[in-house]
Amino acid sequence: MASESKTAIVAAIAGNLAIAVTKLIAAYATGSSAMLSEGIHSIVDTGNGGLLLFGMRQSRKPPDAIHPFGHGKELYFWALIVAILIFALGGGMSVYEGITHIRHPHSADPTWNYVVLSFAIVFESISFFFAYRAFRTELKGDRTIFQTIRASKDPTTFTVLFEDTAALLGLLVAFAGIFLGHVLENPYFDGAASIVIGLILGFVAAFLAFESKGLLIGEGVSPKTLASIRTIARNDDAVDQVKKSLTMHFGPNEVLLALEVTFKKHLRVVQIAEAINRLERRISEKHPEIKHIFIEAKAIKPDRQESAKTGVH
Repeated sequence: MASESKTAIVAAIAGNLAIAVTKLIAAYATGSSAMLSEGIHSIVDTGNGGLLLFGMRQSRKPPDAIHPFGHGKELYFWALIVAILIFALGGGMSVYEGITHIRHPHSADPTWNYVVLSFAIVFESISFFFAYRAFRTELKGDRTIFQTIRASKDPTTFTVLFEDTAALLGLLVAFAGIFLGHVLENPYFDGAASIVIGLILGFVAAFLAFESKGLLIGEGVSPKTLASIRTIARNDDAVDQVKKSLTMHFGPNEVLLALEVTFKKHLRVVQIAEAINRLERRISEKHPEIKHIFIEAKAIKPDRQESAKTGVH
């Protein structure tokens, strides 16, 4: 899945870079505010793709003394930065350009705009195809796209998908604004289209920021996965009761598990240690994404209480 995400990001960078240059040339030649907004949008998307690739690379750095659990959350941090850039640069500049065009309207031959927008729609559709193919690997059962996004722990897949979706919507809005302004001889439509593009980008940025914030703060595994972990623990012959079970994602495929277990009273310390090792092995085999397991064992004998803790990295 990581290779699919990387392919989608690289495809988006290549497409956005080529499209940005042609959009800006057309905007300069025609003076279209909507086209300039689209050019800014493509430049921002190109930079954002680079930031996501950088985040993926940083997140794979090995653990060290300062970061004993690794650098997995680097990916979540850079995804949040991408959302902020979409809002501030993409959305903000588009709204500003739209308002400026409405206050100082002017008209020009839109032929170049139509040509560039047509090519841009084709290239963005190709980029969207790669983004959706990467995202499709996370679609399971009867979950909707929004449910899958909420459950996803890999921001690269849905960030690129939402960027490409916003880009396609922006192109259609720009096309409509330029066309209506040309046919009705009313340049205000061009400026209005730019403002609508900015609002689309603002909405996408707010949604991506919300999702990235949750991942950065720390999200646990899905209820289904957590239930499976607890079932594995309960089914062990040495376990009397499973109490707390806490999880946190440090990356799309890196999870920490803290499990509090009460063992049966007749067991000795050696037997409990063996049971802990057995639980760690079974949980890791069933859920390989759980890289760090800490099990706290309680209640050993009726006349006295001992405690044993262990962890696997």
